[in-house]
Amino acid sequence: MNKKLVIFILIFSFGYLYTANAQPAASSKTGLPLAQLQQQFVDLRFGMFIHFNIPTYMNQDWPDPDASPSIFNPTKLNCDQWAKAAKSANMSYGCLTTKHHSGFCIWDTKTTDYNVMNSPLKKDVVREFTDAFRKNGLKVMLYYSILDTHHRLRPNMINRKHIDMVKAQITELLSNYGEISALIIDGWDAPWSRISYDDIPFEDIYKLIKSLQPNCVLMDLNGAKYPAEGLYYSDIKTYEMGAGQRVSKESNRMPALACLPIQKAWFWKTTFPTEPVKDAAKLVNETIIPLNNVDCNFILNVAPNRDGLFDDNALAALKEIGKLWHNEGPVKKLPELDAPIISTNIAKKQPSSSSWADDSNIMDQANDDDFTTSWISNPTVEKPWYEIDFDRDKAFNAISIAEEKANISNYRLEYFSNGQWKPLFNGENSKRVKVNRFDRVWGSKVRMWIDKSDRQASIAEFGVYDEAR
Repeated sequence: MNKKLVIFILIFSFGYLYTANAQPAASSKTGLPLAQLQQQFVDLRFGMFIHFNIPTYMNQDWPDPDASPSIFNPTKLNCDQWAKAAKSANMSYGCLTTKHHSGFCIWDTKTTDYNVMNSPLKKDVVREFTDAFRKNGLKVMLYYSILDTHHRLRPNMINRKHIDMVKAQITELLSNYGEISALIIDGWDAPWSRISYDDIPFEDIYKLIKSLQPNCVLMDLNGAKYPAEGLYYSDIKTYEMGAGQRVSKESNRMPALACLPIQKAWFWKTTFPTEPVKDAAKLVNETIIPLNNVDCNFILNVAPNRDGLFDDNALAALKEIGKLWHNEGPVKKLPELDAPIISTNIAKKQPSSSSWADDSNIMDQANDDDFTTSWISNPTVEKPWYEIDFDRDKAFNAISIAEEKANISNYRLEYFSNGQWKPLFNGENSKRVKVNRFDRVWGSKVRMWIDKSDRQASIAEFGVYDEAR
């Protein structure tokens, strides 16, 4: 073989192995590196969530999904008021609910008649919002719900047309309104929505978003399910504080978002004008500042009323926040992170085996798609092992191991192919979420040998993926 060709192959192979476990160099050919986008998002520190949609007119956050568009009638809609209110609190961006769980679209969509153009308003609210916030020097983000009860996009009813609708709606939102800094997705892979990343294929949607807007950060509000130390199906960790989700104010070093409403609920209620809103000083000193100190951006929801305006008590609270809090600029540099997992876990609910386990913590609890259950090795086993058995040879190029608590420090990974076990990894990794990426292989089994563990070895979820790279 030509000597120059040999050198080229060696250099290429080394470069691939080096980058396989690191962040991608960029989110696309023309995008910024993901690490830079994550840093920019955290540096924004504080912004405004705006829940405004059909629920505004029904006194419920989850209203009748067949409510008539005729009730959506904000006769004094003024998105400039919203933007100026955000500025008064020294916020740096706004995020609007383009479509919530009941499926009403507040933009001029071609995908459904259930939209704002068929309401008395007949104005594209997303356009009004994006124009007003940009005019006031604020960045623009959008919220979009996968769960859509009006269009029957709900558990056990999803078909190809639903997937096509999601793709078409996201394409409209990311093609017609200029630069969108982030897309916050909800109602997907959540215990209450029960729509999985297989029902609506996450990797397809993620790639679509990055192809349309390479510098758009994607967040799925799935923080309740996945461990705090890993990026599963999200560029940013998310915490809905009102649902009891909490980012660690002592140890978090992941790029994160936490959210709360300034009122008692996300969407406007008839009692809001006369009810106290959250205390400004308490929000600043007990929420915004502590969260910013651990790389967490805080987004505060303010619900417009049925006229399309913020109530006076909310406006006053935002001004008070602005007197007490100012953006002090970039936070400390984020640590180097593994790229997000975005592919289907082909190990999920496949047959599994292991060395002797604790009686009630057996092997199938490490691939049941539930991070609250674990396989736990029996303490008498000196060299524990865990194995996934596929029904046939499958292609894969990544493995993740999420522990119940970080205690495994040294381990080996191998796969079974053509009648023999072949190595994938042998080394040290003491993270609670361990992500191993490698060149694509084909195998019918995958096995992990645990060589060193501080306590009983435990695995909450073992994932195997065939990532498109």
